[in-house]
Amino acid sequence: MTDRKGIILAGGSGTRLYPITLGVSKQLLPIYDKPMIFYALSALMLTGIREICVITTPQDRAQFERTLGDGRQWGLRLVYVEQPSPDGLAQAYLLAEDFLNGAPSAMVLGDNIFFGHGLPRILRAADMQTTGGTVFGYRVADPERYGVVDFAADGTVRAIVEKPAVPPSPFAVTGLYFLDGTAPERARHVTPSARGELEITSLLESYLADGALSVTQMGRGFAWLDTGTHASLLDAGNFVRTLSDRQSQQVGCPEEIAFEQGWIDRDALLAQAALFGKTQYGRYLKRLAGETGT
Repeated sequence: MTDRKGIILAGGSGTRLYPITLGVSKQLLPIYDKPMIFYALSALMLTGIREICVITTPQDRAQFERTLGDGRQWGLRLVYVEQPSPDGLAQAYLLAEDFLNGAPSAMVLGDNIFFGHGLPRILRAADMQTTGGTVFGYRVADPERYGVVDFAADGTVRAIVEKPAVPPSPFAVTGLYFLDGTAPERARHVTPSARGELEITSLLESYLADGALSVTQMGRGFAWLDTGTHASLLDAGNFVRTLSDRQSQQVGCPEEIAFEQGWIDRDALLAQAALFGKTQYGRYLKRLAGETGT
């Protein structure tokens, strides 16, 4: 495991989800039985990351602090940085520069959900790459909505094209980016796009130009869900519910990951179980701790 730090980008105004986001941050909306941000947090925890910067808006910061606290209940250290205006994904590296202090990072978008039996394995593999960058490609039916990977004939990455009219491949770049310690400096040299934003694709092109970007393909055994529309929000909730009910296992459970990693002990797990009382989530944590009862 490296000294990699985590970033969760949970800013924006969530206008595509109006009116349900008029009074609450999109990343705090429920995905079945947990706030959306728990799933992004879990991806970083599965990587082995324990220091995480949550980037959010000035008006939503208190909501996140109330929901997540300082992270100690999961054996983490969480800090908060405000993004005054949403000026592009690459801006996150400038906002988090002091927090990173030269360390490599893994940034996940707060509205992305990742699932799969081999997920910890590919996350740890990306973490072990101490130089350059690693992103993940996922086959989608509508690649024109995303940044798309353009593969050369030999399978190497030729380019990443943002929302192409004619997609060069069906592989979209997911909202999970493993970059080395040069990311903030590279972000400083990104020129704003036509819409005035520091695009993440421009930052990734900087790595690609140096021959330092790799794409790991997430195959059939993985699920990647984004929750940017009302329909996809509902689909994600149903997906998590189906898995939880069918397998009697949680998806995106920070307490479970922290307990299995040895970051919290049984008493801390039981304290979280008591906090959630007689909910299904609380009963699940009790079972993890080896206690029975309702």
